[in-house]
Amino acid sequence: MCGQVSNNITQARMARGYTQEQVANALGISRPTYINIEAGKKELTVSQAEALSSILRVGIDDILGASDGAAAFSDVISSTDKYKQIILNSIHFGSDSDGKITKTKLAKLVYLADFIWYYENSRPMSSMTYRKLPRGPVADVYFRALDELEEDGTIVREQSGQAIMFSLTEDKALTNKLSDEELKLIEKIGKVWQGKHTKEIVDFTHEQLPWQICRDGEVIPYGLITQEEPERVYGVDW
Repeated sequence: MCGQVSNNITQARMARGYTQEQVANALGISRPTYINIEAGKKELTVSQAEALSSILRVGIDDILGASDGAAAFSDVISSTDKYKQIILNSIHFGSDSDGKITKTKLAKLVYLADFIWYYENSRPMSSMTYRKLPRGPVADVYFRALDELEEDGTIVREQSGQAIMFSLTEDKALTNKLSDEELKLIEKIGKVWQGKHTKEIVDFTHEQLPWQICRDGEVIPYGLITQEEPERVYGVDW
């Protein structure tokens, strides 16, 4: 396989925040086999290329190395940067008076920003893939994004009893990837849930159709949120 093709696959996977094992499982192949595909040691079949296109949400031409492939990956990376800014501003607006927020509550604020934005505008704020996990909907890239934000010194992680807490290292978060309207929504959501227990927001998202209707580990379609009544999208304190 052409080295450019294997490089394209690796870039797209990393930009989405997926591990090699996650993509291998999605393709229905072993991790060693997938590693050989990324290393250029094993040919990619047509059906695998089509499946990767769907999993990584890029065009087949981007996988196979068409001229506009670099731009497509650039867009994915830009989306990840925007997702990180949603995280940072959710910490800024949703933290308690001590400036800290639990990892679980933060994940829910980010989820609500994406899905409420979709409810109002028929498109997500970040375009990240969300799955049904035990404590609610979480984006696939969430955990890697937190690690990277911690590594670059933007956020601080600390243990508080059973909970993992996050706080910002600066008074303000980056906003250059967010529109004024998107930022206002993140702020509104943060203020609605500020000071409330993590369990309250977990229970709220568990009552929503996107979490109720999907199976454990399944990707949650954004469109499901449009079938909800407004009070189950926004909450009673909106």
